[in-house]
Amino acid sequence: MNPLPVQRASQLECNGPQTQWLVEQLWTEQAVGILGGEPKCCKSFLALDVAVSVASGADCLRQFPVRRSGPVLLFPAEDSLAVVRQRLEGIAAAAQVAFASLPVQVITAPSLRLDTATDRQRLAHTVQQQHPVLLILDPLIRLHRVDENDATQIAALLSYLRELQRQFQLAVMLVHHARKDSQSSRPGQALRGSSELHGWGDSNLYLRRKGAQLTLSTEHRAAPSQDHIPLQLTEAGSVVALNVVDHSSVQPEAPLTPTERVRQTLAQLQEPIPVQQLQKLCGIRTAKICSALAELSHKGEVVRDARGYQLKLPLPVSHPIDPKGNGNGKCSDFVQ
Repeated sequence: MNPLPVQRASQLECNGPQTQWLVEQLWTEQAVGILGGEPKCCKSFLALDVAVSVASGADCLRQFPVRRSGPVLLFPAEDSLAVVRQRLEGIAAAAQVAFASLPVQVITAPSLRLDTATDRQRLAHTVQQQHPVLLILDPLIRLHRVDENDATQIAALLSYLRELQRQFQLAVMLVHHARKDSQSSRPGQALRGSSELHGWGDSNLYLRRKGAQLTLSTEHRAAPSQDHIPLQLTEAGSVVALNVVDHSSVQPEAPLTPTERVRQTLAQLQEPIPVQQLQKLCGIRTAKICSALAELSHKGEVVRDARGYQLKLPLPVSHPIDPKGNGNGKCSDFVQ
Protein backbone atom coordinates (compact mmCIF):
# COMPACT_ATOMS: atom_id res chain seq x y z
CA MET A 1 0.00 0.00 0.00
CA ASN A 2 1.38 3.42 -0.97
CA PRO A 3 2.05 5.81 1.95
CA LEU A 4 0.49 9.27 2.08
CA PRO A 5 2.64 12.11 0.66
CA VAL A 6 4.40 14.34 3.22
CA GLN A 7 6.60 17.44 3.06
CA ARG A 8 8.81 19.18 5.59
CA ALA A 9 7.03 22.23 7.06
CA SER A 10 9.89 24.57 6.10
CA GLN A 11 9.49 23.51 2.48
CA LEU A 12 5.77 24.31 2.22
CA GLU A 13 4.76 27.18 -0.05
CA CYS A 14 5.04 30.59 1.55
CA ASN A 15 2.33 32.37 -0.40
CA GLY A 16 -1.14 30.97 0.10
CA PRO A 17 -4.29 32.21 -1.58
CA GLN A 18 -5.37 35.74 -0.63
CA THR A 19 -8.80 36.37 0.86
CA GLN A 20 -11.26 37.16 -1.90
CA TRP A 21 -14.16 39.38 -0.84
CA LEU A 22 -17.66 39.63 -2.18
CA VAL A 23 -18.26 42.61 0.13
CA GLU A 24 -15.07 43.76 1.79
CA GLN A 25 -14.95 42.97 5.53
CA LEU A 26 -18.52 41.64 5.48
CA TRP A 27 -18.75 38.59 3.20
CA THR A 28 -16.10 36.52 1.45
CA GLU A 29 -16.60 35.44 -2.15
CA GLN A 30 -18.70 32.29 -2.60
CA ALA A 31 -19.13 32.05 1.17
CA VAL A 32 -22.04 30.35 2.86
CA GLY A 33 -23.11 31.75 6.20
CA ILE A 34 -25.61 33.15 8.64
CA LEU A 35 -26.97 36.65 9.10
CA GLY A 36 -28.23 36.30 12.67
CA GLY A 37 -29.82 38.36 15.40
CA GLU A 38 -32.70 38.61 17.83
CA PRO A 39 -36.14 39.65 16.55
CA LYS A 40 -36.50 43.28 15.47
CA CYS A 41 -32.76 43.81 14.95
CA CYS A 42 -33.08 44.84 11.28
CA LYS A 43 -31.77 41.54 9.88
CA SER A 44 -33.94 41.79 6.77
CA PHE A 45 -32.90 45.41 6.20
CA LEU A 46 -29.24 44.37 6.29
CA ALA A 47 -29.86 41.42 3.95
CA LEU A 48 -31.59 43.73 1.45
CA ASP A 49 -28.77 46.26 1.74
CA VAL A 50 -26.29 43.53 0.86
CA ALA A 51 -28.53 42.53 -2.06
CA VAL A 52 -28.69 46.07 -3.46
CA SER A 53 -24.94 46.54 -3.02
CA VAL A 54 -23.89 43.28 -4.68
CA ALA A 55 -26.38 43.80 -7.51
CA SER A 56 -25.25 47.40 -8.16
CA GLY A 57 -21.63 47.45 -7.05
CA ALA A 58 -22.34 50.32 -4.62
CA ASP A 59 -20.75 50.26 -1.16
CA CYS A 60 -22.77 48.23 1.33
CA LEU A 61 -24.09 50.40 4.16
CA ARG A 62 -22.42 53.27 2.28
CA GLN A 63 -19.06 52.10 3.68
CA PHE A 64 -18.03 48.55 2.66
CA PRO A 65 -16.84 48.22 -0.97
CA VAL A 66 -18.25 45.46 -3.19
CA ARG A 67 -15.44 43.50 -4.86
CA ARG A 68 -17.62 41.37 -7.12
CA SER A 69 -21.00 42.54 -8.33
CA GLY A 70 -23.65 40.56 -10.16
CA PRO A 71 -27.23 39.30 -10.02
CA VAL A 72 -28.81 38.49 -6.67
CA LEU A 73 -31.56 35.94 -6.05
CA LEU A 74 -33.74 36.60 -3.02
CA PHE A 75 -36.48 34.63 -1.26
CA PRO A 76 -38.27 36.74 1.39
CA ALA A 77 -40.45 34.25 3.23
CA GLU A 78 -42.00 36.60 5.81
CA ASP A 79 -42.52 40.04 4.26
CA SER A 80 -45.06 40.82 1.57
CA LEU A 81 -43.74 41.49 -1.92
CA ALA A 82 -44.97 45.08 -1.67
CA VAL A 83 -42.94 45.63 1.50
CA VAL A 84 -39.87 44.01 -0.09
CA ARG A 85 -40.16 46.30 -3.11
CA GLN A 86 -40.60 49.39 -0.92
CA ARG A 87 -37.54 48.53 1.17
CA LEU A 88 -35.37 47.70 -1.84
CA GLU A 89 -36.40 50.91 -3.58
CA GLY A 90 -35.56 52.95 -0.48
CA ILE A 91 -32.16 51.29 -0.06
CA ALA A 92 -31.41 51.83 -3.76
CA ALA A 93 -32.22 55.53 -3.32
CA ALA A 94 -29.92 55.71 -0.28
CA ALA A 95 -27.17 54.02 -2.32
CA GLN A 96 -27.90 56.35 -5.28
CA VAL A 97 -28.40 53.52 -7.76
CA ALA A 98 -31.16 53.03 -10.35
CA PHE A 99 -33.80 50.75 -8.87
CA ALA A 100 -35.54 49.87 -12.16
CA SER A 101 -32.44 48.22 -13.65
CA LEU A 102 -31.23 46.58 -10.43
CA PRO A 103 -30.56 42.85 -11.08
CA VAL A 104 -32.26 41.57 -7.92
CA GLN A 105 -34.57 38.68 -8.76
CA VAL A 106 -37.21 37.95 -6.10
CA ILE A 107 -38.66 34.44 -5.81
CA THR A 108 -42.41 35.02 -5.58
CA ALA A 109 -43.49 31.48 -4.70
CA PRO A 110 -45.63 31.45 -1.54
CA SER A 111 -43.38 28.87 0.11
CA LEU A 112 -40.05 27.11 -0.28
CA ARG A 113 -39.27 23.91 1.63
CA LEU A 114 -35.61 22.98 1.61
CA ASP A 115 -36.37 19.71 3.40
CA THR A 116 -38.28 18.40 0.36
CA ALA A 117 -36.66 16.98 -2.77
CA THR A 118 -39.10 18.79 -5.08
CA ASP A 119 -38.37 22.27 -3.74
CA ARG A 120 -34.64 21.60 -3.63
CA GLN A 121 -34.73 20.74 -7.32
CA ARG A 122 -36.84 23.81 -8.12
CA LEU A 123 -34.40 26.07 -6.28
CA ALA A 124 -31.41 24.50 -8.04
CA HIS A 125 -33.07 24.96 -11.43
CA THR A 126 -33.86 28.59 -10.60
CA VAL A 127 -30.24 29.25 -9.58
CA GLN A 128 -29.05 27.58 -12.78
CA GLN A 129 -31.37 29.81 -14.82
CA GLN A 130 -30.64 33.13 -13.04
CA HIS A 131 -26.86 32.76 -12.48
CA PRO A 132 -26.75 34.80 -9.25
CA VAL A 133 -23.51 35.58 -7.45
CA LEU A 134 -25.49 35.73 -4.20
CA LEU A 135 -28.53 33.80 -2.93
CA ILE A 136 -30.36 35.23 0.11
CA LEU A 137 -32.90 33.11 2.00
CA ASP A 138 -34.84 34.96 4.71
CA PRO A 139 -35.47 33.45 7.27
CA LEU A 140 -34.41 29.86 7.89
CA ILE A 141 -37.38 29.03 10.11
CA ARG A 142 -39.78 29.43 7.14
CA LEU A 143 -37.75 27.12 4.89
CA HIS A 144 -38.24 23.75 6.57
CA ARG A 145 -40.09 21.65 9.11
CA VAL A 146 -37.14 19.80 10.63
CA ASP A 147 -36.00 20.05 14.23
CA GLU A 148 -33.41 22.86 14.32
CA ASN A 149 -32.00 21.41 17.55
CA ASP A 150 -31.30 18.04 15.91
CA ALA A 151 -27.78 18.24 14.48
CA THR A 152 -28.41 15.41 12.02
CA GLN A 153 -31.52 16.99 10.54
CA ILE A 154 -30.16 20.53 10.30
CA ALA A 155 -26.81 19.29 8.93
CA ALA A 156 -28.59 17.64 6.00
CA LEU A 157 -30.30 20.91 5.10
CA LEU A 158 -27.07 22.90 5.39
CA SER A 159 -25.23 20.29 3.30
CA TYR A 160 -27.71 20.88 0.49
CA LEU A 161 -26.97 24.61 0.54
CA ARG A 162 -23.23 23.90 0.55
CA GLU A 163 -23.65 21.65 -2.46
CA LEU A 164 -25.64 24.39 -4.19
CA GLN A 165 -22.85 26.88 -3.48
CA ARG A 166 -20.18 24.58 -4.87
CA GLN A 167 -22.15 23.49 -7.91
CA PHE A 168 -23.03 27.01 -9.03
CA GLN A 169 -20.10 28.91 -7.44
CA LEU A 170 -22.23 31.47 -5.63
CA ALA A 171 -22.48 32.89 -2.12
CA VAL A 172 -25.38 31.88 0.15
CA MET A 173 -26.69 34.11 2.96
CA LEU A 174 -29.14 32.49 5.36
CA VAL A 175 -31.04 34.82 7.70
CA HIS A 176 -31.63 33.21 11.08
CA HIS A 177 -32.93 34.18 14.52
CA ALA A 178 -30.90 34.28 17.69
CA ARG A 179 -32.40 33.34 21.03
CA LYS A 180 -34.14 36.12 22.94
CA ASP A 181 -32.20 37.58 25.87
CA SER A 182 -28.91 36.03 24.65
CA GLN A 183 -26.71 39.08 25.25
CA SER A 184 -24.37 37.16 27.54
CA SER A 185 -23.48 34.60 24.84
CA ARG A 186 -21.05 34.97 21.98
CA PRO A 187 -23.07 35.98 18.90
CA GLY A 188 -22.56 32.68 17.09
CA GLN A 189 -23.44 30.66 20.16
CA ALA A 190 -26.63 32.71 20.59
CA LEU A 191 -28.14 31.37 17.34
CA ARG A 192 -31.26 29.28 17.80
CA GLY A 193 -30.91 25.56 17.20
CA SER A 194 -27.98 23.25 16.66
CA SER A 195 -24.36 24.44 16.83
CA GLU A 196 -24.08 23.10 13.27
CA LEU A 197 -25.47 26.48 12.15
CA HIS A 198 -22.60 28.39 13.71
CA GLY A 199 -19.94 26.01 12.44
CA TRP A 200 -21.32 25.92 8.90
CA GLY A 201 -20.65 29.55 8.00
CA ASP A 202 -17.61 30.80 6.08
CA SER A 203 -18.81 34.35 6.78
CA ASN A 204 -21.33 35.23 9.47
CA LEU A 205 -22.93 38.55 10.39
CA TYR A 206 -24.57 39.18 13.76
CA LEU A 207 -26.83 42.06 14.72
CA ARG A 208 -27.43 42.95 18.35
CA ARG A 209 -29.41 45.67 20.09
CA LYS A 210 -28.54 47.12 23.48
CA GLY A 211 -30.96 49.83 24.45
CA ALA A 212 -31.23 52.13 21.46
CA GLN A 213 -27.88 51.08 19.98
CA LEU A 214 -27.74 48.54 17.15
CA THR A 215 -24.36 46.91 16.48
CA LEU A 216 -22.97 44.60 13.82
CA SER A 217 -20.27 41.96 14.36
CA THR A 218 -18.56 39.93 11.64
CA GLU A 219 -17.02 36.46 11.77
CA HIS A 220 -15.03 34.80 8.98
CA ARG A 221 -13.38 31.43 8.57
CA ALA A 222 -10.37 32.87 6.72
CA ALA A 223 -10.25 36.60 7.51
CA PRO A 224 -10.15 38.90 10.56
CA SER A 225 -13.42 39.62 12.32
CA GLN A 226 -14.85 42.87 13.68
CA ASP A 227 -17.05 43.60 16.68
CA HIS A 228 -19.52 46.31 17.62
CA ILE A 229 -19.84 48.26 14.38
CA PRO A 230 -22.57 50.80 15.30
CA LEU A 231 -25.53 50.97 12.91
CA GLN A 232 -28.64 53.10 12.74
CA LEU A 233 -31.87 52.74 10.77
CA THR A 234 -32.47 56.19 9.32
CA GLU A 235 -35.48 57.64 7.53
CA ALA A 236 -35.51 60.52 5.06
CA GLY A 237 -38.92 60.87 3.45
CA SER A 238 -39.72 57.51 1.89
CA VAL A 239 -36.10 56.33 2.11
CA VAL A 240 -35.43 53.97 5.04
CA ALA A 241 -31.99 52.34 5.21
CA LEU A 242 -29.30 51.19 7.60
CA ASN A 243 -26.16 53.29 7.91
CA VAL A 244 -22.92 52.97 9.82
CA VAL A 245 -22.74 55.48 12.66
CA ASP A 246 -19.57 57.48 13.20
CA HIS A 247 -17.89 55.87 16.22
CA SER A 248 -17.00 59.28 17.61
CA SER A 249 -20.67 60.25 17.72
CA VAL A 250 -21.74 57.22 19.76
CA GLN A 251 -22.04 58.26 23.38
CA PRO A 252 -22.04 55.65 26.15
CA GLU A 253 -25.48 55.23 27.61
CA ALA A 254 -26.06 56.27 31.21
CA PRO A 255 -27.23 53.37 33.38
CA LEU A 256 -30.99 53.13 33.77
CA THR A 257 -32.55 53.99 37.09
CA PRO A 258 -34.70 51.26 38.70
CA THR A 259 -37.84 53.16 37.66
CA GLU A 260 -36.61 53.45 34.05
CA ARG A 261 -35.70 49.77 33.99
CA VAL A 262 -39.14 48.75 35.28
CA ARG A 263 -40.87 51.07 32.79
CA GLN A 264 -38.79 49.72 29.91
CA THR A 265 -39.46 46.11 30.88
CA LEU A 266 -43.19 46.65 31.26
CA ALA A 267 -43.26 48.39 27.88
CA GLN A 268 -41.96 45.20 26.27
CA LEU A 269 -44.70 43.01 27.72
CA GLN A 270 -48.08 42.27 26.23
CA GLU A 271 -49.87 41.28 29.45
CA PRO A 272 -49.80 42.02 33.20
CA ILE A 273 -46.95 40.49 35.19
CA PRO A 274 -46.58 39.68 38.90
CA VAL A 275 -43.87 41.42 40.91
CA GLN A 276 -41.76 38.31 41.44
CA GLN A 277 -41.60 37.68 37.70
CA LEU A 278 -40.88 41.36 37.02
CA GLN A 279 -38.00 41.20 39.49
CA LYS A 280 -36.44 38.31 37.55
CA LEU A 281 -36.65 40.22 34.26
CA CYS A 282 -35.26 43.46 35.70
CA GLY A 283 -32.56 41.85 37.81
CA ILE A 284 -32.98 44.29 40.71
CA ARG A 285 -34.16 43.85 44.29
CA THR A 286 -37.87 43.47 45.04
CA ALA A 287 -37.84 46.56 47.28
CA LYS A 288 -36.65 48.69 44.36
CA ILE A 289 -39.27 47.09 42.09
CA CYS A 290 -41.99 48.08 44.56
CA SER A 291 -40.63 51.60 44.90
CA ALA A 292 -40.50 51.98 41.10
CA LEU A 293 -44.05 50.66 40.74
CA ALA A 294 -45.25 53.11 43.38
CA GLU A 295 -43.63 55.99 41.50
CA LEU A 296 -45.07 54.88 38.15
CA SER A 297 -48.49 54.37 39.76
CA HIS A 298 -48.40 57.87 41.23
CA LYS A 299 -47.70 59.22 37.74
CA GLY A 300 -50.61 57.25 36.34
CA GLU A 301 -48.43 55.09 34.11
CA VAL A 302 -49.11 51.72 35.76
CA VAL A 303 -52.32 49.78 36.29
CA ARG A 304 -52.80 46.67 38.39
CA ASP A 305 -55.21 43.73 38.26
CA ALA A 306 -55.31 40.23 39.73
CA ARG A 307 -52.60 39.07 37.32
CA GLY A 308 -50.08 41.79 38.12
CA TYR A 309 -48.88 45.11 36.74
CA GLN A 310 -48.97 46.65 33.27
CA LEU A 311 -48.33 50.05 31.72
CA LYS A 312 -51.52 52.00 31.12
CA LEU A 313 -50.22 53.22 27.74
CA PRO A 314 -47.69 50.92 26.00
CA LEU A 315 -44.45 52.67 25.07
CA PRO A 316 -42.47 52.06 21.86
CA VAL A 317 -40.36 48.90 22.12
CA SER A 318 -37.43 47.45 20.23
CA HIS A 319 -38.68 43.86 20.54
CA PRO A 320 -41.16 41.99 22.73
CA ILE A 321 -40.11 39.96 25.75
CA ASP A 322 -41.77 36.64 26.32
CA PRO A 323 -42.17 36.57 30.12
CA LYS A 324 -41.23 33.26 31.72
CA GLY A 325 -41.08 31.99 35.26
CA ASN A 326 -43.48 31.39 38.09
CA GLY A 327 -44.42 33.18 41.25
CA ASN A 328 -47.20 35.39 42.46
CA GLY A 329 -45.18 37.82 44.53
CA LYS A 330 -46.78 41.23 44.98
CA CYS A 331 -46.02 44.58 46.46
CA SER A 332 -48.06 46.22 49.16
CA ASP A 333 -51.42 47.63 48.20
CA PHE A 334 -49.99 51.13 47.81
CA VAL A 335 -49.55 50.32 44.11
CA GLN A 336 -52.94 50.79 42.47
